[in-house]
Amino acid sequence: MNIPEDLKFTKDHEWIKVNGDLATVGITDYAQGELGDIVFIEIETVDENLAKEEVFGTIEAVKTVSDLFMPASGTVVEVNAELENSPDLVNKDPYGKGWLIKVKLNNLGELDDLLNADEYQKLINA
Repeated sequence: MNIPEDLKFTKDHEWIKVNGDLATVGITDYAQGELGDIVFIEIETVDENLAKEEVFGTIEAVKTVSDLFMPASGTVVEVNAELENSPDLVNKDPYGKGWLIKVKLNNLGELDDLLNADEYQKLINA
């Protein structure tokens, strides 16, 4: 199971990588494995300011549809356009080409509530 040390994680299996006040968000390797083959991703929240834990989109796999939750509050500034034609990038490269959104963060302090790699590992092994 791939859990990069430089990311923060939510209990809902999203990851966030922060660069200044801009962050990239996706779902974890564990989450994509549990979902199975991802066939569609719907994110219609570009330019919306969303609160932490608010739904920013949905991800559809062969066997289920799941909500996607904001790891921290901010404005969605970009959606990964490659996912429209290749949603399976989330399965193939969840921490790279399979990223979902970019967010301009409102409050960097909210990141302190997220899990580090070791804490996330314990969560999924529980």
